[in-house]
Amino acid sequence: MITLVAAYEYIESLVRLVRGTLIRNTTCPDFACYLQLAAPPVLLTQEAAADPPLRKGLFNARAAVHGLRGPEVLAGVLSRGQPMVGTGYLGYDAAGVVDEVGEGVTGVSVGDDVFGSGRNTQAEYAVLDSWAAKPPSIDWAVAAAAGVAGETAERGLRLLDVKAGDTIFVDGGAGGVGATAVQMAIARGARVIASSSEANHDYLREIGATPVLYGDGVVTRVLAAAGGQVDAVFDVAGKTPVEDLISLAPEPSQVVTLANYAAGQAGARVTGGGADSRPMAALAQVAELLAQNKLVIKMQTFPFDRAADAYRISQGGHLRGKLVLLP
Repeated sequence: MITLVAAYEYIESLVRLVRGTLIRNTTCPDFACYLQLAAPPVLLTQEAAADPPLRKGLFNARAAVHGLRGPEVLAGVLSRGQPMVGTGYLGYDAAGVVDEVGEGVTGVSVGDDVFGSGRNTQAEYAVLDSWAAKPPSIDWAVAAAAGVAGETAERGLRLLDVKAGDTIFVDGGAGGVGATAVQMAIARGARVIASSSEANHDYLREIGATPVLYGDGVVTRVLAAAGGQVDAVFDVAGKTPVEDLISLAPEPSQVVTLANYAAGQAGARVTGGGADSRPMAALAQVAELLAQNKLVIKMQTFPFDRAADAYRISQGGHLRGKLVLLP
């Protein structure tokens, strides 16, 4: 079940876990994933979960599939780069069929196919705070992978005011957010240079970017590929020193980062959502690009009882596209 909530309403404990009913390495009818966040994050398990409550501005739907983000990314998002301990409940993406509509929700009905993002969504019952209609031609797994990546990519490109004729460097272009940003920038008419491991260079070419090898010397390689500075830098990976990224842009404010939380001290912009985010508009744009085949999301799928394996693969880095859990 997906529970969709009006964007203005803050929901606490969207999936409420039942104490004392831990289920390991098995599939259960009602489940949720959680992760013990330490240094490094460890131990992904499944546990029985109660239905999230239907409240004002909500509607419910059964979740069909769930997108996945790495534990380190989750820890960073949840704690803004600070050390985090305790239990972190997982999931930001989901796609499913509307099951129930609550007060204050408009433009959607029981039985509608939707995708979007929320909190604690890696469960049979999920809550989304932003959503869009799933295009009929789009596979459920693709839709589940599109929510967070699409909103994040749209936000970064909008903050950078990327437009037709611009050249943008996407640092970390082969992962879920990076590859989505590459394709959305190209759809705007921009030229894209993107970094990745050499193994992902053919993939970057396939989605329309000029690939460069990440790591030491990346500034020189970007300057050579662009023929000089670029108009904007979108830092998805958070691994290149911010001073290097700023040297590529006309001014520090034309560097937007998702993962380098100290970059603001150098004049770059750090975005984690919040006031920067326009999720409903972003997801509508994502749905349109998916339907037009201007956005293609590569993924690997895993059954829910292999969620721990999926997270271990995610921790290894160098992913191409997204990982998706299938209930």
